[in-house]
Amino acid sequence: MDTITTDNALKPAGHYSQAIVHNDMIYTSGQLAFDAETGEKRKATIEEETLQVLTNLELVLKEAGSSKENVLKTTIYISDIALWDQVNRVYAEFFGDHKPARSVVPTHGELHFGFHVELEAVAARG
Repeated sequence: MDTITTDNALKPAGHYSQAIVHNDMIYTSGQLAFDAETGEKRKATIEEETLQVLTNLELVLKEAGSSKENVLKTTIYISDIALWDQVNRVYAEFFGDHKPARSVVPTHGELHFGFHVELEAVAARG
């Protein structure tokens, strides 16, 4: 197993890795809407929060030798399913024609640090 660590994404604040690579498969930790450059929370609109989460995912995948086009599956945690249309719209724009398998998990309350979206992914190394 290889541990992925990049300065281009938020450093883990707990006992976990940004991603693990095993047999050319990448397993990312949940991504939250922290600005990787400043470490500040990116809490504005749900659309901006979602885009920051996806941008952070892309940074971790790049460090692992992959890209969003190689994402096989995502799991999205969302604080309120009523926000789903906005999250899905940003997600669809981000991935374009690529449609990874996906699970959506409503949490019925804010996520860690008061965020509304968290995303983890499994990807192939490109």
